Amino acid sequence: MMKFYFSILALLFFNPLFSQVQISMAMAEASKELPYREIPAYPENFTAENVAARMIDGLGFRFYWATEGLRPVDLAYRPTDAARSSEETIDHILGLSTIILNATQNQVNMSSGEEKSSLTFEEKRKMILDNLQTASEKLKQSGANLENLKVVFQNGEDKREAPFWNLINGPIADALWHTGQVVTFRRSSDNPFNSKVSLFYGKLRE
Repeated sequence: MMKFYFSILALLFFNPLFSQVQISMAMAEASKELPYREIPAYPENFTAENVAARMIDGLGFRFYWATEGLRPVDLAYRPTDAARSSEETIDHILGLSTIILNATQNQVNMSSGEEKSSLTFEEKRKMILDNLQTASEKLKQSGANLENLKVVFQNGEDKREAPFWNLINGPIADALWHTGQVVTFRRSSDNPFNSKVSLFYGKLRE
């Protein structure tokens, strides 16, 4: 993915015939490779695991479009000096997506999910979407059982466990909350959410 972006930049600087419109189209094509441009087809059967996976898919779809086309000025926007910027909010969503993924694999969280990331915005966005897709796929696998999944935090000798219930009202709900903040912030920085996105049907309207 990063090589693709560097290729676009090279074309911009070294080929004056390569128009800004063509660059925008190429960047949009690259975004199509990321998960959750459209929400996946729903499972045939209603199970607790499939419902939880669908919640994560809904989060992934909303996050994809909340962050699609964000500019540096959007990422830097913060409503007050005391508030997180959009990019700092995305850092938090990255931490939450890691907790969600770890819970589906019964892996221990060694961080709180509040940490800032030194990755680029593009890298963070891809990692969040990949984390959510992998978590959803884990829950859809045959043999998955929410009763066997735990949210585990460890800080030195201190280890805390919680059932999957806490993942729903905790990190999943929290990530949805903060994704909504990104949508609000981008509207305030004059780059509103794409009006063609259908959150109900999980796809882009024609």
